[in-house]
Amino acid sequence: MATEKKQMTVEDAVRALVAYGIRSELIGTEDAWFISNSLFDTLGLEPSSDYHVEGGENLPLEKILAFLLDDAVSRGRIEDGIASRDLFDTKLMGILTPRPSVVIRKFKKRYDRSPKEATDYFYKLCRDNDYIRRYRIAKDRKWVTHTIYGDFDITINLSKPEKDPRAIAAALTKKQDAYPQCLLCRENEGYVGRLDHPARENLRLIPMTLGGEQWYMQYSPYVYYNEHCIVLSERHTPMKIDRGTFVRLLEFVKMFPHYTIGSNADLPIVGGSILTHEHFQGGCYEFAMAKAPIDEQVVWPGYSDVETGIVRWPLSVLRLRGTSEGRIVELADEILRKWRKYSDESVDILAFSDETPHNTITPIARMRDGVYELDLVLRNNRTTEQYPLGIFHPHQELHHIKKENIGLIEVMGLAVLPSRLLSEMELLKKTILAGTDVHTVPALAAHADWADEILAKHPDFTPEGLKKGPSIGMPQAVYAAQVALRPRTLDAIVENEIGLVFSQVLEHCGVFKDTPEGREAFHRFIEEQI
Repeated sequence: MATEKKQMTVEDAVRALVAYGIRSELIGTEDAWFISNSLFDTLGLEPSSDYHVEGGENLPLEKILAFLLDDAVSRGRIEDGIASRDLFDTKLMGILTPRPSVVIRKFKKRYDRSPKEATDYFYKLCRDNDYIRRYRIAKDRKWVTHTIYGDFDITINLSKPEKDPRAIAAALTKKQDAYPQCLLCRENEGYVGRLDHPARENLRLIPMTLGGEQWYMQYSPYVYYNEHCIVLSERHTPMKIDRGTFVRLLEFVKMFPHYTIGSNADLPIVGGSILTHEHFQGGCYEFAMAKAPIDEQVVWPGYSDVETGIVRWPLSVLRLRGTSEGRIVELADEILRKWRKYSDESVDILAFSDETPHNTITPIARMRDGVYELDLVLRNNRTTEQYPLGIFHPHQELHHIKKENIGLIEVMGLAVLPSRLLSEMELLKKTILAGTDVHTVPALAAHADWADEILAKHPDFTPEGLKKGPSIGMPQAVYAAQVALRPRTLDAIVENEIGLVFSQVLEHCGVFKDTPEGREAFHRFIEEQI
């Protein structure tokens, strides 16, 4: 007779969580009883008289936390909602997370040996202590689409809601009276959170000096790419692109030469999702933009020691390369000052509407074989009646795929698409395979015209194409195999078409288009006297 498997108890789960902490090196074996008692206190329970901390099972963290959360809900300790559950499991993981002083000391010790060893340690910590929820990130959909500009990374994000561009702009004028003032404020470290603000007991920050000011590095909980980090100012001040930005970016890559780092622009529409707190984003990842070649060398008067060129990219990018931080900063500042006041109505570029500025830059820095590289992406956020969300923003016909602001990450060639697309694309594929006209399905109205374009390219998936039998002489078994492969084939087609739409999105955001007129206009800007 098979032995009945013992049901897990809270004591088993606490033992397993302590064992996980020791395995992950979040805590030491000497901490076991202390951590165990802290966990029971947070759970609102007393352990039994024969409780022992040793011998915890080797279980996945997700399973341990899910059990403890379910138990807390059943006892009325917490409410059964994703926000309440996230607040509570973060509190539990905060108990296992080393104090900031310990993390900083270990980071610095490793940095003295190697910057990469230091970031490897810190990234592992943030994954092991569940600040980065690996089991959620693993559910994101990711693929690569080949385009004329290189291989774009496409992701459908399942862990962060899509933001409306108008809401992002409104946040700039909203009264900041809450604590912490925003998700990027230094005060978040260790904060218990609330239903409208995530808990951060397991958040840790690494202090650093950039441009003579105090800044901090943390990792993003959403991890859009490898070691996706956020570098934030100690002060809660709005995003600002100026000479100091270039100084800080180059100082950072000097400190961490294996990382790329960049800044969102400082204006609505072209400035990413958080404009209220100055910050950068970086990581250990080579984006498609970094691989893009120089399309045309540019000679900038007075800067023969700085290699300058126009990058082969859908947005308008100038790349500066050299060994002198100071000289690159000087040239970048000159380009920024010139761009801030530049207008060319023939290509819809106006620097100002009355006193409202429209021109800014998205800068990206990296180190390549000991040479500094700084990409300056020219941005303009002007709107018109025809394009109320922005002339150089994804136009209306692309909003069914991407409506949100095109910020730093996407500028570099990584699409972060909304989670709604996952269910919409599944419905679209089922509708096509059923031979149903997409225009007759209300839930797919926004995608209908795009679906027509896809079917025009792939007539085998039109209702008529699906009804066709095997061609003359084709064995029935071969035809049956082709039919069986249709769902997978359509999956690949739809993914590729989404990637091509993203390529169009970036083209819409380019201020100087890749046309003879656009290239002439780009040269007019370069030759303009400051």
